[in-house]
Amino acid sequence: MPEPVKKTVSAFAKKPKTQVAEEGATVVFETETEKPDAKVRWQCNTKDLVSDDKYVIKADGNKHSLTIQAVTKEDGTAYAVIAGGSKVKFDLKVKEKEVMEEVKLELKEKVKEEVKEKQEEAQSGAGDPAAPDPAATYTVAPAEAPTPAETPASADTTPAAPQPGANIQAHDTPGFDESQAPDTKTDLTGLFTEKPQSGEVTVGENINFVAKVNAASLLKKPTIKWFKGKWMDLASKSGKNLQLKELYDRNSKVYTFEMQIIEAKPSFAGAYRCEVSSRDKFDSCNFDLTVHEARAVEGFDIRAAFRRTSMDGSEEAGELDFSALLKKRDSCFKGSPGHRASKSQVKSEPDEDVWEILQKAKASEYEKIAFQYGITDLRGMLKRLKKMKKEEKKSEVFLKKLDPAYQVEKGHKMKLCIEVANEDVDVKWLKNGQEIQSTGSKYIFESVGNKRYLTINHCSLSDDATYTCVVGDEKCTTELFVKEPPVTITSNLEDQMVMKGERVELECEVSEEGATVKWEKDGVELTRDESFKYRFKKDGRKHVLIINEATKEDCGHYTVKTNGGESMAELMVSEKELEVYQNIADLTVKAKDEAVFKCEVSDETVKGIWYKNGVEVKADARTHITHIGRIHKLTIDDVKPEDQGDYTFVPEGYAFNLSAKLNFLEVKIDYVPRQDPPKIHLDCMGHTADSTIMVVAGNKLRLDVPITGDPAPTVVWTKGEKAGSEVAAETWSIKDGDVMTEGDGRLHVESTKGHCIFTIEGADKQDEGVYSVIVRNPAGEDKADINVKVVDAPDPPSAPRILSVGEDSCVVQWDPPKSDGGNPIIGYVLERKKKKSYRWMRLNFDPYTDTTYEAKRMIEGVEYEMRVYAVNAIGMSCHSAASQPFIPVAPTSEPVGLCVDDISDTTISLKWRTPEHLGSSELDGYGVEYCKEGSDEWVPAFEGLTERTSVIIRDLPTGEKMQFRVRAYNTAGPSAPTSLAQAVTIREIMQKPKIWIPRNLRQTLTKKVEETINLVIPFQGKPRPVITWSKDGEPLNPKQVSVRNSDTDTILFIRKSERKDSGKYEVKLQIENVEDTASISIQIVDLPGSPEKLKIMDVWGFNVALDWKPPKDNGNCEITGYMVQKADKKTMEWYTVYELYRRTNCVVADLIMGNEYIFRIYAVNMVGLSLEPCFSADSAYIQKTGFEYKPPTYKEHDFSEAPKFTHPLVSRSVIAGYNATLSCSVRGIPKPKVTWYKNKMDISNEAKYRMFSKLGILTLEIRKPCLFDGGVYMCKAVNASGEDVVECKLEIRPPGTFPQAQITKEEKDKQMNKAD
Repeated sequence: MPEPVKKTVSAFAKKPKTQVAEEGATVVFETETEKPDAKVRWQCNTKDLVSDDKYVIKADGNKHSLTIQAVTKEDGTAYAVIAGGSKVKFDLKVKEKEVMEEVKLELKEKVKEEVKEKQEEAQSGAGDPAAPDPAATYTVAPAEAPTPAETPASADTTPAAPQPGANIQAHDTPGFDESQAPDTKTDLTGLFTEKPQSGEVTVGENINFVAKVNAASLLKKPTIKWFKGKWMDLASKSGKNLQLKELYDRNSKVYTFEMQIIEAKPSFAGAYRCEVSSRDKFDSCNFDLTVHEARAVEGFDIRAAFRRTSMDGSEEAGELDFSALLKKRDSCFKGSPGHRASKSQVKSEPDEDVWEILQKAKASEYEKIAFQYGITDLRGMLKRLKKMKKEEKKSEVFLKKLDPAYQVEKGHKMKLCIEVANEDVDVKWLKNGQEIQSTGSKYIFESVGNKRYLTINHCSLSDDATYTCVVGDEKCTTELFVKEPPVTITSNLEDQMVMKGERVELECEVSEEGATVKWEKDGVELTRDESFKYRFKKDGRKHVLIINEATKEDCGHYTVKTNGGESMAELMVSEKELEVYQNIADLTVKAKDEAVFKCEVSDETVKGIWYKNGVEVKADARTHITHIGRIHKLTIDDVKPEDQGDYTFVPEGYAFNLSAKLNFLEVKIDYVPRQDPPKIHLDCMGHTADSTIMVVAGNKLRLDVPITGDPAPTVVWTKGEKAGSEVAAETWSIKDGDVMTEGDGRLHVESTKGHCIFTIEGADKQDEGVYSVIVRNPAGEDKADINVKVVDAPDPPSAPRILSVGEDSCVVQWDPPKSDGGNPIIGYVLERKKKKSYRWMRLNFDPYTDTTYEAKRMIEGVEYEMRVYAVNAIGMSCHSAASQPFIPVAPTSEPVGLCVDDISDTTISLKWRTPEHLGSSELDGYGVEYCKEGSDEWVPAFEGLTERTSVIIRDLPTGEKMQFRVRAYNTAGPSAPTSLAQAVTIREIMQKPKIWIPRNLRQTLTKKVEETINLVIPFQGKPRPVITWSKDGEPLNPKQVSVRNSDTDTILFIRKSERKDSGKYEVKLQIENVEDTASISIQIVDLPGSPEKLKIMDVWGFNVALDWKPPKDNGNCEITGYMVQKADKKTMEWYTVYELYRRTNCVVADLIMGNEYIFRIYAVNMVGLSLEPCFSADSAYIQKTGFEYKPPTYKEHDFSEAPKFTHPLVSRSVIAGYNATLSCSVRGIPKPKVTWYKNKMDISNEAKYRMFSKLGILTLEIRKPCLFDGGVYMCKAVNASGEDVVECKLEIRPPGTFPQAQITKEEKDKQMNKAD
């Protein structure tokens, strides 16, 4: 079971979003952080921003903002905001201002004048029924966004006035709503992060198509191709009207590909395709380009349509463009009086296959057929036709050829099959043109009858090639694509808890060797930085993230991602706590003896300082300070009385110390010439004869007892079973310094002048007891008892028990250890691990005193184990046995929305919604129970569980009041129940019939002719009512109208509506004597008829007055206006004068003198324009006055410019054997001639150097330079206006060396580290 992914913790509560702004505007980006004291940095293209006149950065608590003043095109780039370990990226997109202010002002002035005129007319002639309402006369809408009611004809005849040279993006098409655009960044498959969108453009304007590819997971730069149709590669068509661009953002690792169409032509319209590939990965997408005509045309010269569009003015060059001709032809036919084709006639024309006609036709008729059927790309048509004719030719050798392409997954088997006409013929199989040899089991050749097989076993990426089968002189070819399976993670990351300063290794294992993975921390990608904080290691299928010297900032969630999955782990870093394994003890020594203070700590690297009475101890001839591993020693030779005092050891960097006292024992021996009775001197050890000494198990026990006596006494050591016992368990004796009795090898008894010493190496629990020392000589004896207590770490506790589990926690309990090791238990330490993992993670660093603990921050649905350590003052016990595996799972929340759906005399129907919180465990089902009111005995409604959220309970007692409840079940058990608010009586309820008319049907429903009508009318009523439909008081015609009824609604359906279907429809529900009725009005509308009797009433100056009558047929709806058009009789090109004119008379102004005009008018209603216009019977001639035109003279501008380097050469230091490049940029008109020099010697003709020049960028490539290629390189640019020179120095250094500047920097860094 894969490990659940943890939710990444972000430092932001509100993130800034990408914005679009016009040039010169002010943009504000706002964000909010989780913590009010978080430090926030703003970046632009990975560079930190500071507050100035351009950028204003503000912070108010947890609210932060970035304001960009006077936005320019250069500000349109990538931005980011950083807080802690979280980084959020966003963009600013800058658009050009639309310069159409003059056009808008003119339109506004015209509207104001016309509204004013209409108001005056309305006041003068209030009784005129044709006078329109001035408040609703005109509404000026932008030309770029036509209303949805516009028909294609109106859109063509009222084009937008394009700004010259304006670039129209594919998203800026008419009617495009960015909020409705598909989010290509979140709903993508394949390689594209942003796909080119279909667009519309007017003839002569520009349009851009943009595609973006994220190369973060790609091993090779992606290759892109643009196609028109199915076969035309646009890379070869790049030029004046088509430009292809490519950009790369190193920060986001995104390639941006642009296709710009300049001065669009009608022939550019059609389907386009964009393909991108990278090694074995491939993706493609289709989009369309629609090119609108600038104006509708009527009356044209048909010969002009066949003229070629030429760049140099000659009529022989260029290409034939049929699209304009076809559109003119359509508009001409529509405008002719004889054009009366109805919709039924158009639909009755049979669809013809153009390619079948072309295959049967002669070559001389191709242009005629292309013109007739609107084919604009004549060359593409001929190529496809030629290809189709070739395909028709059947092979005499092959009965069945290979398919064009095959695809197989890596590691699988592929079988290619052909059929030949002759069974005895031999075939050859080729791979990329080379014959395949039958060696080994990789390729298997088979021949079965007339079938030939090639089997490729264990396909790899090297098998991705072109395969050809050759029979005699004929062959067939196919492409084999080997699909590499996604790289999955086979071994997940493990959670880790480390101490500050330790090295961390996060390791995972993937399914493929050499796979590329991406590491992230809290959602931010990790890279190798200059401080080498993060290191990435690959070892076969293993990938390791190494963090040197972990700090608190490294805490977080780390994710490793492949193209087939991801794994997340949590890293927790804690401050180091120094543990003391052995404390320094008080010492009592005699003069000239050696005093040794010794302590042991947990960290070998910790240093410390020794103090005596608060003064630092310095090493000298008698004082020695040593530090070996974890042990620190202070040794004082030849102890003197002044050495007595308090000694302290202070570890560096920690706020505690270890202290002990040195007691100086001054032994006074009175000289007695004769015998002196023996005496034991134990006053320094607690000033009592009975003293207790504690020793840690495993340490040395050394009892050093001062004695006196003359002659030298015999020393006897005895050990009792326990303190106060008189029975001696063991005895050791010493006489005259010789050991009389010996114990085991751990025990050592020795005697020196004035001392008797008892030593046990590696004391353990059995050495605990009362030790007695007896000294005897002829003058007497003395005895002293010493109580020795051996303390140790406690025994391990019992295996922990899991009392309960929650969504992300559990409650664990354990029993104390059987033995506390002689010291009381101060607490417990707990650890947990995932069942499939080997790494235990500590849950607490401070000892926990209780024996019941709630462990949190676990992942729901993952199996865990727990174990416990006991801790006392001596140390930590061994770990307990692991607990039984458990899974944190919480029951679901209760189901919601329980209600009664239906009820009868013996049944009830209940329904509810799924619980709001389900958790990680799957929902097993629902249990339904019921009981009688007043009873606590709940009875299951059915056996087992149901997965549905509704149920029908049957066989209930009639008339009883019942209560119902529902529970949700998962692996953790049942949820809390949800019950009905009150008991329900089991009895069917009589329900009156009621019709619920939808809101949209409460007004008149308007539909166009031949549209489908589907009315769904819901109702209620029990038992099922009788439903009756009628129209205008008469029954419905079943041949025209269909009615379908159910228990809850009735449906009226008309497949193709007609004008006669208009009317008032009434539906009636009846249950016994109770009924309910409702009515619905339907209006079927159609195109209006043509206006009538268009007359030219008057002609004066440049104006013509027109008058006409409304059409007889208004299409069953109100006439919303009239479209008035004019045409010059010379060109017969029609131009719209008024688009939606309300009155039946108008004045056409601004006519051109000397021209003769005719006019036509269309009627407009809510459906559209009338099919036919009404033409003026007469024409209007505008009188002409003569004048002479004098063209202005212009002085030719000199564009020549001397060469100038805009970017100089930069001196470089490179490693020998690796290709090196030098780059600069130059400008000049005419294009300057460029020459490269090395040490002032021309190198233009030397094969070692390659020179490139692209768009003014000059590059010199030096192939595998050696040490002799270093020197001064110069680039010289010359044209007729002058010359310019730029030079740089190139240093070639052997491999393994560094530039002098870099070595100096590293040495400085080392010196600074030593100083620290």
